[in-house]
Amino acid sequence: MTVNKDEPAVGSGAHDARDGYVPSQRRLDRERYKRARARRATAIGALSTLATGAVLYLVVVNAPGWPRTKETFFDWGYAREAFPKVLEGLWLNVRLLLVCGAAVLVLGMLIAVARTLRGPVFFPLRVLAAAYTDFFRGLPLIINLMIVVLGVPALRLQGVTVDPVLLGGTALTLTYSAYVAEVFRAGIESVHPSQRAAARSLGLSNRQALRYVVLPQAVRRQVPPLLNDLVSLQKDTGLVSIGGAVDAVRAADIIVGRSLNYTPYIVAGLVFVALTIPMTRFTDWVTARMDRRRAQGGIT
Repeated sequence: MTVNKDEPAVGSGAHDARDGYVPSQRRLDRERYKRARARRATAIGALSTLATGAVLYLVVVNAPGWPRTKETFFDWGYAREAFPKVLEGLWLNVRLLLVCGAAVLVLGMLIAVARTLRGPVFFPLRVLAAAYTDFFRGLPLIINLMIVVLGVPALRLQGVTVDPVLLGGTALTLTYSAYVAEVFRAGIESVHPSQRAAARSLGLSNRQALRYVVLPQAVRRQVPPLLNDLVSLQKDTGLVSIGGAVDAVRAADIIVGRSLNYTPYIVAGLVFVALTIPMTRFTDWVTARMDRRRAQGGIT
């Protein structure tokens, strides 16, 4: 049977006068049943969510220490005082995310390519790249930050910056480039060797095959994990405050140190959550889109 391209989409139940199509009663009943089941599932989900929220609320507000906790962590006056200062400091976190994110992608790609180079002549380079990724993936980020932010100025090297923002960004780049390098390397190794062989048979050099054939496929496949690493980087930019950089976390810490009230920390946390959620949802959307294309054979 030939399908008309102008036929209404499945589930619409609309009558197309041009081709005389009329949905059968069985189909209309089936679609009605699906809509009813979807409404029922939505209602049950909403009710269960409200019930869970109500139980949690009652448990929290009826706790013996809730009045003191509310005063210490949820004071509206301190929240209003902290919010503009936290937002001002957040601009530093955003700039760190943009600059460090770009540097991490570039450095991570270079390390991944170094680890996948073939031939005995590149053995020292492969060893150095592997040692780099093993070291910085094993070293806790907070210790890396302390070593770079506090240790480098102690050396008193001529021409080396002591700016805590630049040093903190360097530490973030060193750590996250190791993780991103492994993501890129996994993508490169996931490309079937026949792709490289086909490129070589067409006259491309090893470098051209890597650049024009292997890397585009590798990067396309690794977009979701790369976005996840950028989400984590966005949160960890708040750690540069240990060196004295006035970001969102440090701005909140200044108010806490003066007032001994922890509400500014809650404000800073909520601001980071509000910044992270869109990036997380975008990552989920990209992942689902790529999964659908892969299931349909659209991604090799």
